[in-house]
Amino acid sequence: MAAAVASSSPPAAITCRAAVAWGPGQPLVMEEVEVAPPGPMEIRVKVVSTSVCRSDVTAWQSKAQPDLFPRVFGHEASGVVESVGEGVTEFHVGDPVLTVFIGECKSCKHCVSGKSNMCQKLGLERRGVMHSDQKTRFSVKGKPVYHYCAVSSFSEYTVVHSGCAVKVSPTVPMDRVCLLSCGVSAGLGAAWNVANVSQGSSVAIFGLGTVGLSVAQGAKLRGASKIIGVDTNPEKEEKGKAFGVTDFINPDALTEPVQQVIKRITDGGADYSFECVGDTGIVSTALQSCSDGWGVTVTLGVPKTNPEVSAHYGFLLTGRTLKGSLFGGWRPKSDLPSLVDKYADKEIQVDDLVTHDIAFGDINKSLELMLENKCLRCVIHMPQ
Repeated sequence: MAAAVASSSPPAAITCRAAVAWGPGQPLVMEEVEVAPPGPMEIRVKVVSTSVCRSDVTAWQSKAQPDLFPRVFGHEASGVVESVGEGVTEFHVGDPVLTVFIGECKSCKHCVSGKSNMCQKLGLERRGVMHSDQKTRFSVKGKPVYHYCAVSSFSEYTVVHSGCAVKVSPTVPMDRVCLLSCGVSAGLGAAWNVANVSQGSSVAIFGLGTVGLSVAQGAKLRGASKIIGVDTNPEKEEKGKAFGVTDFINPDALTEPVQQVIKRITDGGADYSFECVGDTGIVSTALQSCSDGWGVTVTLGVPKTNPEVSAHYGFLLTGRTLKGSLFGGWRPKSDLPSLVDKYADKEIQVDDLVTHDIAFGDINKSLELMLENKCLRCVIHMPQ
C-alpha cells in the first residue's frame, strides 16, 4: 500500500509492506507495517533499491539477541525523501539519498577531530531502535518492530536520522549506487584510508566477496604490484582478476598453511593483509601473512561466532600492526559524495559486483543465494 505524496501538512503515519523477520533464521514475512512520521531531525524515505549485505544475514541468523525480533533488516539502500521531520533543513521532499549505517553529526569529539568516523551521537546502533529517542518507527498491529543499524531498508518506507543519509545526484542509477552505502565503500576505504596501500606493495586479501573485491580494486588503483586473493570458492579466481587480483590461493587445495605460501611468494610476507570473511581465526592467519617490521593487517569482517581475536604477542612485537575498520574510515556526509562522483566518472567499479536483481516479493531468494555463496550482491527492487 503506497503512501500519498507528502504535502505541507505535518507527515502522518503510513502503511506499507516490509519484509519482517520474526525469529533468528526464519524466512522473512511480507507484512503490512505502520511507519511512524519522522521525528525531529529525521526523514522518512521511500526505498528505491536495497542490497543484501553479509552482515544482514549474520544478524538475521544470530541467536545472541533473540529479544530483537520482530525486526526489519537491511541497511545498504538508496531512496527518495518522502517527508522530513522538525528541524531538518538539509533535505527536502523528493531528494535522492543513500542511507548509511553510521552517521555524522559534525559536532561531537570524533566528528570534529578529523581522526575518526565513529560519531558519538550517531554511531553503530545495536539495540534495534532510533538514535534520538530509543524507540522504533515500525509496528505491526500495534506491536513494535525493531530496526537494524537504524536504517531497516527491507521496507517500502523507512525512517532514518538525517545524519544517517547522504544526498546524491538524481542522475546516478539508484539500483547500483546503493552498494556504496556499505560494502564497496568499506573495501575501498580499508585500502585507501585505513591501510593506506602504497605503490608497488604486496597485498593479501582473505575473502573475495563484495568487500574483498573492493579492497582489491582499491589496492590496484593505488598501484599495488601483487594482490593475492584467498578464497575457498574456486569460482572467485576469475572474478578476482577483474578487480585486480594477480594471484589466487584456495586454502582447501594446499598441503601447507596459507600464510607460509603467502610469505614465500612475497619474499617474507605481504605489506598489507585484509580479513574480509568475518572469522576471527583468520585474523591471526592474516597477521601471520604480513611482513615483519611493517606489515599491516586490517580486519573488516563481522564475526558470526567467537568475537574474540587471539594472536601471539610476538607478531606485534616484531613490528606488525593489527587495525580494525568500520565503513572504511569514511565520514559519511563529508566523504561519501566523492565516492559517488568517482562511480559516476567510471573511476571505480560497482556494477560488476551485482550478480542478481530481485523483486522485493522474492527477497528470501536473496538470503538463500547468500547462504549458498552463489552471489556477491543481490539488489532488491522495490515496487515503484
